[in-house]
Amino acid sequence: MKIVIVGGGVMGSSIAYHLASRPDLPNVQITVVERDPTYARASSSLSASSIREQFSAPINIAMSQFGVSFLRDAPALLATADHEPLLSVHLDGYLFLATDAGMEALRARHETQRRMFADVTLLTPAQIAARFPWMSTDGVAGGSLGLSREGWFDGPALLAAFRRKARSLGVTYVAANALGFRRGEGAKVDGVVLDDGATVACDVAVNAAGPWAGAMAATLGEVVPIRPRKRMVFVLACKTPLPDCPLVIDPTGFWMRPEGKLFLIGRSPTGDETDPDEPPLEVDETMFTDVIWPALAHRIPAMEAVRVTSSWAGYYEVNTFDHNGLVGALPGCPNVIIAAGFSGHGMQHSPAVGRGVAELVAAGEYETLDLSPLSPTRLLERRPLLELNVV
Repeated sequence: MKIVIVGGGVMGSSIAYHLASRPDLPNVQITVVERDPTYARASSSLSASSIREQFSAPINIAMSQFGVSFLRDAPALLATADHEPLLSVHLDGYLFLATDAGMEALRARHETQRRMFADVTLLTPAQIAARFPWMSTDGVAGGSLGLSREGWFDGPALLAAFRRKARSLGVTYVAANALGFRRGEGAKVDGVVLDDGATVACDVAVNAAGPWAGAMAATLGEVVPIRPRKRMVFVLACKTPLPDCPLVIDPTGFWMRPEGKLFLIGRSPTGDETDPDEPPLEVDETMFTDVIWPALAHRIPAMEAVRVTSSWAGYYEVNTFDHNGLVGALPGCPNVIIAAGFSGHGMQHSPAVGRGVAELVAAGEYETLDLSPLSPTRLLERRPLLELNVV
């Protein structure tokens, strides 16, 4: 069996690793086509690389739970003869803060999370102040804190480990830009066309092209609402220590987490703010000075004296239909599997999706975690699986 994966980021490389690890695919030939072999502008390299159980959709909670387990075992699972990966996993939690207007939704999501056995707790403003005395609870009615299975890790190291392990198992990486899929007889695809004019033959194709997965699907006449949307990250230096700092999600929309002695902070557009498709990856410094900084200094007074040491911009692969990943065969192309559109949580869900796609290819069905709620058929049925906790 010949399998071609379009996209060699963390999602495509996880799929490649999981496929190559299956003993029931002994003669499989796996080729990964990656447009940017340096990964300098890849979403996987530019991700803030965090993981959480605090989602609203049960399938996302379950994928994160597997993801945490995988990260803990990754040094052994992804070790090669000459390398054992170091992923620097920090499970210091997420803290979602809510105003009075947001408490009902926070409690409802908390109940869903608890039914999924997530290790989370609700905190009153007094409890938040006691745990994190450096934080102002002005305007906060409560919060939800992950206790043991949430935090952050070295995402580029996970990508490198997936790639290294996959290649050690016989996977071939090709540095090329995939222009589209080629149809053979009937509805099936029999190859991926590259920008140098070559075609890589396949029995199964996987569209893991991230922000460009929608454009790849369009070469088959399939309408997939995945768009590249710019997100910016600012790196801050703060002289005042913030002991036991979790990843904080503020009601104003910013998120912030430690990164060694520094801090990462960002924000997604809200309300009527524009969020155009594939804008240039240029950092707008006024986003920090005019929007993020005032809210940050209000929430964490010590941050009034912060200094921006660096910044960058990357793309989210936003599924504009329901902000959830699309995983499964494209309705009009039975041998093309899509794994994209995770709207900011692809890094943390890459282990579960990689395993699931490998099961789908090898066994024709999911053998462990059922990812069918993420099937792209929901696009045709106009049946959104809304994720309400998008950061």
